[in-house]
Amino acid sequence: MEERKIRVLVAKPGLDGHDRGAKVVARALRDAGMEVIYTGLHQTPEQVAEAALQEDVDVVGLSILSGAHLTLVPLIKELLRERKMDDVLLLVGGIIPDEDGAVLMEKQVADAVFTPGAPLESIVKYIRERV
Repeated sequence: MEERKIRVLVAKPGLDGHDRGAKVVARALRDAGMEVIYTGLHQTPEQVAEAALQEDVDVVGLSILSGAHLTLVPLIKELLRERKMDDVLLLVGGIIPDEDGAVLMEKQVADAVFTPGAPLESIVKYIRERV
C-alpha cells in the first residue's frame, strides 16, 4: 500500500498582494514529494480554515507580509481548533519581526516561524520531522 503524501495548504490571508515567496515555498514542498494546495491571494481566516478542513491537510503554511500576523495567526489557529484540527501544524512565513515571531511561539499559535532567507530545506525538514 502506498504511503499517503504529506498534505500542505499554503495560504495568503489578509490583504497581501505579493505571493512570490509563497509560491517558491509551495514549489519546494511539492518537489520534496508533498501534496501542496495553494489558496491564492486575499483569503479570509475563515476561508483558510475551511480549505484546511476540506482538503484534510497535515500542515497549514501562512505567508503574511502585511504586518497583520499578530491578529491573523491566532484567529486562524482558533478557527482550526473549532474544526477539531488541533493536530495540524501551523507554520508562518513572511515579514515577521523576531519579537513578533517569539510572541506567536510563546502563545502557541504558531508551530514555527520562517522569515525571508530561511533555507527551503529547513522548512521541508521541519515538516517531515513533525508529520
